[in-house]
Amino acid sequence: MVQEKYNVIFFTGAGISVESGIPTFQEQPGIRDKLEREWANTHPDEYTELIKQMVETCNKAEPNAAHKAIAAAGFPVITMNIDRLHTRAGSENVVEVHGVLPTNEEMEDEMFPASYDGIVLYGDMAPRYMEAIRMVKNLEYDNSYFVIVGTSFYTGISADLHRIAKQRMAHIAIINDHATEKVPVICESIKRILEQERKMANEMERDKI
Repeated sequence: MVQEKYNVIFFTGAGISVESGIPTFQEQPGIRDKLEREWANTHPDEYTELIKQMVETCNKAEPNAAHKAIAAAGFPVITMNIDRLHTRAGSENVVEVHGVLPTNEEMEDEMFPASYDGIVLYGDMAPRYMEAIRMVKNLEYDNSYFVIVGTSFYTGISADLHRIAKQRMAHIAIINDHATEKVPVICESIKRILEQERKMANEMERDKI
């Protein structure tokens, strides 16, 4: 099976959603400890309340200009976020490596949280990590763009994907602030470059005829 090649991939973390009103983990001291599988299993009521609060916050949030620009450009996304904002913005190719928050209906299940495995907690296996790694390994060699938005490189997957993108000789851009201003600009810039490359390639093909 031939793997799809990519000339652009966006890799996003919590920072892209800050301007939508979703705080980062750094702004919530102690939250990482409560998002460990062992803690969730031993404190199910407190864990359930935490997830309910997260769902409420994310449901109130709306995709911002950064999410919308990536979606409008049609660029694929690998995200560490569980807020579904990329999908709600219209992105169709989204790899959510840490899963997504449950719906209200899923939280009402009498077996919740044991019945819901849609979030990857610390201590869990992360099955979509390999999918993300395969995507980055399929960046066009020395002719692609890997744009990192709003990640602190706290998790190992961040460093792994960054390293692989460098090995692919991708043009790497890192945006860690003012994503709603900077992401639309870089999306337009990359689109122009790709369009120019396509135009040149078409002209070269015509010249061969």
